[in-house]
Amino acid sequence: MTTPRIGVYPGTFDPLTNGHMDIISRAVHVVDRLIVGVAANTGKEPLFSLDQRVEMIREQVERMRCGDGRVVEVRPFSNLLMHFVTEMGAGIILRGLRAVSDFEYEFQMAAMNDRLNRDVETVFLMASENHQFIASRFVKEIARLGGDISTFVPAEVERKTLRQLAPELPLLAAADAGGAASPAAPRD
Repeated sequence: MTTPRIGVYPGTFDPLTNGHMDIISRAVHVVDRLIVGVAANTGKEPLFSLDQRVEMIREQVERMRCGDGRVVEVRPFSNLLMHFVTEMGAGIILRGLRAVSDFEYEFQMAAMNDRLNRDVETVFLMASENHQFIASRFVKEIARLGGDISTFVPAEVERKTLRQLAPELPLLAAADAGGAASPAAPRD
């Protein structure tokens, strides 16, 4: 019997986007066991707590149909990515590339990770054409400015994002308090 290929798809996922879900749904076919590693990432000020992000991803992954016995796990981590990968027994780091601008950063990270552990390979998956422009930071900015994020994130993530941003959005806050509905109000 061959050793199972274990891969880690790391990220902050703040919030989880349809682009992330696209990579997860494709990465599950590259490895036998996929671990979505949710980074605490103390260098960023997240919209959602680590626990909230883990739960959002778990909810979405449960809706996926992996088939053929493939496993997707969601785990938080706050240590060095390479330490987490080693703890998980993984030999592959999976990363999504949206545009050429992502490549330089991802190339540098892959080179650093290779220096830390030559037994772990980084595999890049190109974003699907309809997700190439989606970035969590843009989703948050659009939501903060009252724009429609429904095509960028799963429906439940949209609702949670808008609720989380409610204190920053006076119209949404008024709608939540029983006032007139805002165009940015979460859909049921």
